[in-house]
Amino acid sequence: MKYPYSRLSLGFTLIELLVVIAVIGILAAIATPSWLTILKRHRLNSAQAQTLNIIRQAQQNAKSEKRVWEASFRKSDRWIQWSVHPVSDTQTNPTWNYLLDEDADQIEIDQTHTTLKQSNGSYNIQFQYKGRVNGQLGRITFISPGANDKAPRRCVFVSTLLGAMRTDSDKGCQN
Repeated sequence: MKYPYSRLSLGFTLIELLVVIAVIGILAAIATPSWLTILKRHRLNSAQAQTLNIIRQAQQNAKSEKRVWEASFRKSDRWIQWSVHPVSDTQTNPTWNYLLDEDADQIEIDQTHTTLKQSNGSYNIQFQYKGRVNGQLGRITFISPGANDKAPRRCVFVSTLLGAMRTDSDKGCQN
């Protein structure tokens, strides 16, 4: 049987392969910064949502157990950790968990724009037995490591004595 094409015309030349590899490299170089920005924003959004749930958990525990509970956040080595515990347990050793699990080293607490009460290296918010804030109101703000003033931010506010919470982003976290 005779083939319509000769063996020399099958496949790609080295120049064709190099052109395709160069085009893929150029497209990857263009897309990588955008992809990294999307990942950073996703991590910040996840940290914000998880923090809101953690603070709500402390508030709910205070209501259900009729005693003061606290949500605490701290930077430990490279990771952000959180704890929800009764205030009487703060003198003992509360259980600390990692915010964002494996991505915990990809975000930081923005100390400049975080206004929660700080003690013993952690930021704290307390709730009384009716779910009201016990002490200082404030916010916790997250940024990406090495971020500048124009970098994306995500924050969670505890904004009223009744314990109302809200979230905001970017410039809203700087006011």
